[in-house]
Amino acid sequence: MKDFAGKNVFIAGGSAGIGLACARLFSQQGASVHLFARDKARLLTARDEVSACCADSSRCFDCAPLDVTDAARVKAVMGKMVEKHGPPDILVNCAGQARPRRFDEISPEQAMHTMTVNFAGTWNTVSALWPGMKKRGGWIVNTSSVAGFMGIFGYTDYCASKFAVIGFSEALKSEGEAFGIGVSVLCPPDTDTPGLAEENLTKPPETRAISSTAKLMTADEVASALLAGIKKGRLYIIPGFDGKLAVAVKRHAPWLLEAIMRHAMKKAVQ
Repeated sequence: MKDFAGKNVFIAGGSAGIGLACARLFSQQGASVHLFARDKARLLTARDEVSACCADSSRCFDCAPLDVTDAARVKAVMGKMVEKHGPPDILVNCAGQARPRRFDEISPEQAMHTMTVNFAGTWNTVSALWPGMKKRGGWIVNTSSVAGFMGIFGYTDYCASKFAVIGFSEALKSEGEAFGIGVSVLCPPDTDTPGLAEENLTKPPETRAISSTAKLMTADEVASALLAGIKKGRLYIIPGFDGKLAVAVKRHAPWLLEAIMRHAMKKAVQ
């Protein structure tokens, strides 16, 4: 997919952060963009902001309140959007949450909710739109994280959910090829978003120390990497040099990555 002009884009989690940054960029490049998120007021504001980015008056912009953890609701809401605007050429899944804590401070309820939002939410949107996309092809981007490649102190539930998104995306890619459906998995490092601000409220000192070893990216930088990754047909989209380096070290010298993280954690508790 080399050109986004005239494309129909659905973005779950599109009212803020990376999702909103992607929506603006798709709009600037001539796509019709439809947003889904839980907060209706923020969603309407985001839709108007995204619409204002587009110079092509023939493009359409819509939104619908949606909790991606409710499979039946996802199917109904996505179905109505497809009836109005047709199936998406591109689906971007950006809805997610992280509440970093030490393992023994994470309740079973939090762990299951994290898995439900980050993994099951992704599953639900893809499941709802898969039949229509099979008929015409398209592209799906699921958002994981650099933490989907490596276990990080304080993120036991989050890492589990993001590992799951990577495995799901890899398997989905193999099934989608027969129908002209491409799949990417976006794996950003820490990104300056409202979600990160919430994470920082509960981060243990060790987690903060590990996070400080990599450059904080902006949502616009991640969005630019996402669109470039789609154009290049990438399965893994890893924005930023630090993220790419961390994943490469994890793959080829995991002992070195563990040593770096251990050193950062020791400094944090001294």
